[in-house]
Amino acid sequence: MDLRRLTGWSLLWTLALVPGLSVAAGKCERLIATGSPDAPPYLWQDPQDPKHLIGAGADLLGHVAAELGIKIELLYAGKRAQALDEVRSGRMDLLTDAPLTVTGLEALDYVHPPLLENDYLVWTRQDSTLVINQPEDLHGHPGALSEKSRMTQGFGVFAEQKLSLVRTPNLTQAFQKLLLGEVEYVLAGRYSGLAMAQTLGMASDLQAAAQPVDKPGLFLAVSHNSACNDPWLRGQLAQKMTELAASGLTEAVLQRNLERWNTQLQPPVSAPKQ
Repeated sequence: MDLRRLTGWSLLWTLALVPGLSVAAGKCERLIATGSPDAPPYLWQDPQDPKHLIGAGADLLGHVAAELGIKIELLYAGKRAQALDEVRSGRMDLLTDAPLTVTGLEALDYVHPPLLENDYLVWTRQDSTLVINQPEDLHGHPGALSEKSRMTQGFGVFAEQKLSLVRTPNLTQAFQKLLLGEVEYVLAGRYSGLAMAQTLGMASDLQAAAQPVDKPGLFLAVSHNSACNDPWLRGQLAQKMTELAASGLTEAVLQRNLERWNTQLQPPVSAPKQ
């Protein structure tokens, strides 16, 4: 077929009939997403189906996908670094919980506003007399922060210059240091802190300040190398993120998944003896 000889509506009609040459907006009907597999209540591996991730991020992404009429499957791709590599390469389309970083911008298109905001709070022991009204009040007090934490760039610079923070491999060790009295506080997310306190059986031993010291966003980010990355998709996702932020749905979804995580921690009820 010589497409050069066709003009106007005849060209449009012919292209619409030729497989793979449709001029309609190229919409992917199925996207593959991934994220951190160990960050409850945001995301964690489904114990019933370890190939998939569940949590607040998964629920909100499912809500968005349903409204757009596309299927987004949220798969386990390994630890955080492995998941990021899968998205950067384009083998997976979306990162569900991307922190906004300069290096991230080299490989990802971030969708604004964020899917979730991660309020970082000051966690102390129940018997602590530490009074924190502003981040500067932490100066001179030893604290801990998980290496997995993703703060905003501004707060990261402030913490590096003004705070005495021990960085631990994970939040578990940070909270353990707090209970042992090795530090006076831990910086941790509101919901991730609650989930970890429940996991460790520390919920009654810890308290969190009401006001966050930092509010980094967790963004949907589309890989530059994704075959589905086009203006239509980015625009539709941005519209849905804006609607989601105004809906008030996020808080309820986070609470529900915090309860879901806590339920999974409970030992199964033994079957009655016959």
